[in-house]
Amino acid sequence: MTEEKLVRGIGRWDFTALVVNTIIGAGIFGLPAKVFAQIGSYSLVAFLACAVIIGLIVLCYAEVASRFSATGGPYLYAREAFGSAIGFEVGWLYWVVRVATFAANCNLLATYFGFFFPGANEGIPRLIIVCVVVAVITVVNLIGIRESAVMTNVFTIGKLLPLFIFVAVGALFIQPANFTFGELPQYGAFSSSVLLLIYAFVGFEASVVLSGETKQPQQTIPFGLIAGLIAVAALYISVQIVSIGTLPGLATSERPIADAAAAFLGPFGAALITVGALISIFGNLNVGVLSSTRLLFAMSEQRDLPAVFERTHNKLKTPYVSILATSAVILVLTIQSSFLTAVAIATITRLLVYATTLISLPIFRRREGVPSAPFEAPMGVVSALLSLGLIVWLLTNVDFRKEGLAVIITILVGMAIYGANRTWRRFTEDAITADRVPK
Repeated sequence: MTEEKLVRGIGRWDFTALVVNTIIGAGIFGLPAKVFAQIGSYSLVAFLACAVIIGLIVLCYAEVASRFSATGGPYLYAREAFGSAIGFEVGWLYWVVRVATFAANCNLLATYFGFFFPGANEGIPRLIIVCVVVAVITVVNLIGIRESAVMTNVFTIGKLLPLFIFVAVGALFIQPANFTFGELPQYGAFSSSVLLLIYAFVGFEASVVLSGETKQPQQTIPFGLIAGLIAVAALYISVQIVSIGTLPGLATSERPIADAAAAFLGPFGAALITVGALISIFGNLNVGVLSSTRLLFAMSEQRDLPAVFERTHNKLKTPYVSILATSAVILVLTIQSSFLTAVAIATITRLLVYATTLISLPIFRRREGVPSAPFEAPMGVVSALLSLGLIVWLLTNVDFRKEGLAVIITILVGMAIYGANRTWRRFTEDAITADRVPK
């Protein structure tokens, strides 16, 4: 049904740009300092460890995603592998993550505007910025998937260019003496640093939600996932090398990349990176709306949500009800919140979503009747098991008394929504059946 209602307007390079945009958000503009403060120059090893961990997960996602051509991503995989109840929870949790992340990052966007316009993140100016950002992204998503893809491509170039300039020019000013690899960091510090950095690498899963609007998804998605992650990992490690090599006070910097750029490019460098951060966050916000609205569409199409959310515009071929509903929730949350989002909570939820996809890989390989996988992950089952082990390791560094409780509450709310929808469906179906019975 998805192919009839939505337009396949995302090509191979469009999809790769989506992957890059979903991964590169606000994290890389602040995390280099926080990780360096914990483990110093060994932060480079932590970046590499994150790239390997996410790389294994991406390979598994590439195989599972290549089996499907409909909209839904992790929700669709979990539903097919474990049934509608778990599938709904995966879709619900991921929708909550995307909406909450949008609200937090949109507030961060207003904060970055404060670099050029002092006070932009307070009062009426902040309200205007939030409303304009949400309105622009909503309109673009309503107009069509091709327009959203074009916007994503533009913002991908816009966010990468300042970072490339930062790396290329900064490499000429690196001071080798700034790198020290003496005593190994403690286990706890290193593992918590990796968990923190995972936040900078996650987000790729948002792109696979758009399978129903992707051209030749069985080939396009594996290529885009792998190519996008390789490009991002190389860029991240290069950014950290330049940051360490050019900014002696990296550990205490609030805006590490901007401060490092100011050290070798002056005020122009700081302004350039700030513009790059604004573009990066805006592009990430657009993809967040794309994926979250398509999740509602897919869940409605599978009857796990009311049918109204799968309605599409006759001419534009976009799920306008899902877009408007999600945008309304996003607007309210953003206006009433500030950038207090817990990175750990978002990471925990994503790791749980990842786990369901990883477990589905061996299930799909053994189950009959499942669509074949044009892309087969090297050592797929081993990669899935290893990735699950790494996820468990990362979760052992979480304070479940705080972040874990929030996740449990979210899961319980999702169960209530799922149960209410199924009860309403049975009630309406029984009513329809009763009306058809001859009297």
